[in-house]
Amino acid sequence: MSPRAALARIRLNPHSRAVQRDLRNATDMHRTLMRLAPDGLGDSPRQAAGLLYRLDASDTFSTLLVQAAALDPTRLPDDYGHTDVKDLTPVFNALQKGLAVRYRIVVNPVKTERLSLEAKGQRGKRITLTGPDADQWWARRAHEAGLHLTTALPTPVAAVRCRGDNSTAVRHHLVRYDGVATVTDPDVLTEAVLGGIGRAKAYGAGLLSLARAAT
Repeated sequence: MSPRAALARIRLNPHSRAVQRDLRNATDMHRTLMRLAPDGLGDSPRQAAGLLYRLDASDTFSTLLVQAAALDPTRLPDDYGHTDVKDLTPVFNALQKGLAVRYRIVVNPVKTERLSLEAKGQRGKRITLTGPDADQWWARRAHEAGLHLTTALPTPVAAVRCRGDNSTAVRHHLVRYDGVATVTDPDVLTEAVLGGIGRAKAYGAGLLSLARAAT
C-alpha cells in the first residue's frame, strides 16, 4: 500500500497581516501551518501529522509548499493566499531504482561537536556548516536517503528567526540545494520524503521535492 501524503501549494498574499507576521517569525509560521493538520495528534503533533514546509520566494511573489498526511486549507486565515492541494501517491509510485530526478530541498546543515569524557551527560555543541562542509553534509544525507547526486547547486537562504525557550530569539541557518540525482533505493527515499531531512523541520527545512528529470 502506498504511503499517504498531500502537498499544498500556497501562493501567499503579501498584503495579509497574518502572512506578514509569519514571514517575520518562523514560530508564528509553524503555528499557522499546523492549523492545516487535524486536531488531537498528541504530544508531538508535527511529527504525527508529518507536516513539513518550504518557502520558495522570488522577486514577484512567495509560495509555501506544505506537506502532511492530511491537509485542510479551509483552516488557514481567509486572506492568507491561494491554495492548491495534490495527492503525492503518483510521485511515490513512480520512484524506481535508476530513475533520474530533479530535486529541491532547504536544509539546516549542522553537526554536533563531541564533548570530553568529563562533560558526559551534557549536550554537544551544534556547529553550523557552510560552504564545502555544508555541501558534503548534503551529499552524505542524500546518499543515506536513497539518492545519488549528479549535481547540487547551493543557494543561500535568509536565516529563519524563531522564538526559543523563555522567548529568546533563535536563528536557523538555511541553504537551498537544487540539482539532479539518481534514485538508488525507492523505499528509503520515500521515507525520507515523508519524514524530512535534517534539523529545523518545524521552521521550513527538510522538505524534499522530486520530479522526473527530462531525458
